[in-house]
Parts: sequence; C-alpha cells; structure tokens
Amino acid sequence: MIDVTLIDSMGSDLTVVNAARVSFNKKSEWDEDNTLTVSDSILISYLARHKHMSPFGHCFASFHVKAPIFVARQLVKHKFLRWNEVSRRYVDEKPEFYEPETWRGRAKDKKQGSSGVLELDKMYTYGEYEHIKDVFEKEPEKYGVYKDSLVPDLSILDEVHECDEYVISIYRKLIEAGVAPEQARMILPQSTMTEWYWSGSLYAFAKMCSLRLKEDSQQETREVATQIQKVMIKAFPWSWKALGECL
Repeated sequence: MIDVTLIDSMGSDLTVVNAARVSFNKKSEWDEDNTLTVSDSILISYLARHKHMSPFGHCFASFHVKAPIFVARQLVKHKFLRWNEVSRRYVDEKPEFYEPETWRGRAKDKKQGSSGVLELDKMYTYGEYEHIKDVFEKEPEKYGVYKDSLVPDLSILDEVHECDEYVISIYRKLIEAGVAPEQARMILPQSTMTEWYWSGSLYAFAKMCSLRLKEDSQQETREVATQIQKVMIKAFPWSWKALGECL
C-alpha cells in the first residue's frame, strides 16, 4: 500500500561535475561510452568526502508518495524538500486505511521502535492481555493468565477491522449530515492513507535517506526512503554512492 512514483527528474552526475568545475571556468563531457570519466568520478567522491555539497544541489527529483498519515508526519519534517499534499479540507471521498503485513511488538530496550512480531489474529482481549486457550497452554509465560474458559468471538485483529469500518461509517454520516470536511476529518485515524508531491535536490533527498534508512528508523518510513533510493541510484549513480558514504 505504501508506494513511491518518480514524477520527474533533472540533471545527472555530469551536472554535479560541471557545477563544481565552473569555478575554474571548465566543463566536462561524457566519456565515449556515455559514462563519467575517471577524473570526474574522482571529483564527485572528493566533493562528498570534503562536504562541498552545493554542486549536489543542482540536480532535482519529484515524487508522488502514497503512505499513511503517521508516516507522512515524520517525513514532512525534513528541510529543503517541497511538499504538497491531498487536503481533506476539500476531499471527502471514502478514506483508505493502512494495515501492515505484520504487527510488531514494542521494543524492550528503548522508548521508541519495535521488536518481534505479534500474531493479532490469534490474540484476544478477554480480560487483560488474554489470548485463545490453546496458545496459552503452549506458551503460558508469553501470553499471561487465561482467566476464562470461554473464548471470545473476535481477535484483536478482527477488532481493528471493525474499528476501521465503524470510523468510516461515522465519517460518512458526518459528511451526509452536512458537516464541513475540514471538521469531519478529525475523527479519521493516523492510519488513513494520504498522498503528496515531494520535490527537492539530490542532496536534500540523500540527506533524508541517510537518516530514514537507519535500522532504528520506523519500518514504514524506511520503506518510503528505500523506494526513493532505488530511483536515485539509477538517476545519479556516482553522486548517490558518494553521498551515501559521507552523510
């Protein structure tokens, strides 16, 4: 459900080279096989290694991103990247909710992050942290005390789906009652999918990816950065590699 599409790009590794060489009123050309010369590839590595970042600001890319709101609100914080997003002040179509392929457990060694996988389709909220009886009997130390022989009808995952359906029904009722979309949207959860145009320089996207591709970054946010990196590596192979080693 999380998707990144390249809309447009401008420049190349040669653009970075010539943005640097213009200081000496020089200009490079592609090699015979339409690749960088050895000296130009060395120059790109030098620029990145010594933090001469302005030449990397002359190449650009624009993406269309579709992701849940909780991911968007993390990514919008990055500087020097232009952002235009679908607005539910104007749009009142049926919302789409994000559901992960797996549900992760809370990290035990830090306040944020996640660890391990939880099988919510096998977990039930009968009492506090209660689950189906056969699972409890196999791993009582993991699942806590089963206080009742009666197994509930709905798993926690079922309840998530019911919650989504209920929210959508209330949202539609508000819209149909004439409530302004800018107010009706307040009941929609963080899992609501949103879409935006995201544009910026080669350097700005490299800086974003250097942070969001780290292991302690949230997995869903890392997925957006991973898709962007795949595009940027193809468009600016030498520059992306050099920046990745230095940021």
